[in-house]
Amino acid sequence: MTDDAFIQALQQETARQAAMLNGDPGPMISYWADSDDITVFGGWGRTEKGHKPVTDAMRWVASRFAGADAVNLEHLVIASNGDLAYTAGFERSHVSVDGGPLREMTLRVTHIYRRIDGDWKLIHRHADIPPPDPRKTPAR
Repeated sequence: MTDDAFIQALQQETARQAAMLNGDPGPMISYWADSDDITVFGGWGRTEKGHKPVTDAMRWVASRFAGADAVNLEHLVIASNGDLAYTAGFERSHVSVDGGPLREMTLRVTHIYRRIDGDWKLIHRHADIPPPDPRKTPAR
């Protein structure tokens, strides 16, 4: 069973992610809990704990992106129970990284959320580039 307020919070994630991929970390930073126990395991290898290190990482990540022309969030799982919730799925976009040409980018992402004072806030993000599916690789 999933909380309706949580579903409403998730409906704004595409806009937050699109802002990040166009160089604006503000909407994503505001989504993070203002707490020293938040964590990020980032797609470029950054592992951070605490509000300032995590939000500094969000600023750095956003600075590398520009020109996102589409953002598609595919949640494979959406679940909440009490004041905790999580999602797992994929973020797909076309984006310029470090000034390069637009290219397709797919990340597999797990988010964990906590309800704080009635609002759902992000407390953990783990994102990486999915490895090749070994079932689709020819045997040697």
